[in-house]
Amino acid sequence: MHTIRNTLVVMDVKQPEPIILNRAKLIASSTQSHLHLLICDKKNDADAHLQAVVDDLRREGFSVTGEQAWSPCEHRTIIAVQQAQGCGLVIKQHRPDNPLLKTFLPSEDWKLLRHCPCPVLIVKSAISWLGGSILAAIDAGNEDISHRLLHAGIVGHGYDIARMTGGTLHLMSAYPCPQQMAGDPVYQVKESIRSMYVEHCKALQAEFNIEDVRLHIEEGPAESLIPAIARRFEVALCVIGSVGRSGLSGALIGNTAETVLDSLDCDVLVLKPEDVLTHLEELEAPVVNVALSQAIHSWPYSHSPAAQESPSTQAGCEIPAPRVAAASVRSPEL
Repeated sequence: MHTIRNTLVVMDVKQPEPIILNRAKLIASSTQSHLHLLICDKKNDADAHLQAVVDDLRREGFSVTGEQAWSPCEHRTIIAVQQAQGCGLVIKQHRPDNPLLKTFLPSEDWKLLRHCPCPVLIVKSAISWLGGSILAAIDAGNEDISHRLLHAGIVGHGYDIARMTGGTLHLMSAYPCPQQMAGDPVYQVKESIRSMYVEHCKALQAEFNIEDVRLHIEEGPAESLIPAIARRFEVALCVIGSVGRSGLSGALIGNTAETVLDSLDCDVLVLKPEDVLTHLEELEAPVVNVALSQAIHSWPYSHSPAAQESPSTQAGCEIPAPRVAAASVRSPEL
């Protein structure tokens, strides 16, 4: 399987639905993927509403199903449905956090980013992707194999989305000031630090044909610079990587992707090294239907021109069997 064939769309009945549905329809139109709608709500019977949304999407020509499911841990419910449906992408609308609670507990969005085994698109803005700016943010200072794969995946996803939407791709990396790296004498000279980051970014710039004016390598913490650059260029989508943490450190401070999520005003697509490795395995798989492979875009997994042309239960979080709505009978493949 060389493309995303199933996309999970997590709907929130308390938030405007057109925003997330527009994103889902744009991606489904480009990838020819099936949409599976999920409502995580215990209190309300959403079957009738879900059926109405499914019917509307089917009339527009989309392949779509839906279900309502709930457990005390929303992110575990989402992951369980993602696994059951074999979805290669999760789309979820950002839910503003309670400022007091998030000081002590990570939000459900943070938990989803940390534990979801596939890419997650967090929808935060109604700004159209069409013709917009796409920002690929990497940490060029980490050059171990997992980070290098992740960097290529981040920029590759941004490249494909920019082509898909007729937008422009920006690439950025923040580098630390010497004081931040005072423990290592290699990092004492500011220009030496920057040159190391520039060298890695230039390689990606050349591979993805990014103009110099759209390459941004600046000094400072990534948590501050990524939102600042996103605002400077009115970015519609930021693609970022996440190397998930667990245990006490993860619960208290999270990682850069999770911290940046709160500060960005645009949509955020989060990848992990495992997502890129999975894609590499898919590229090695034999193509059964060549015509179909050439007809479907490979976003968000491959930037090659040829392709474009053509979780276990946690304590207190037991997940009940999902209750499938009447809309769950899959329509014929389009």
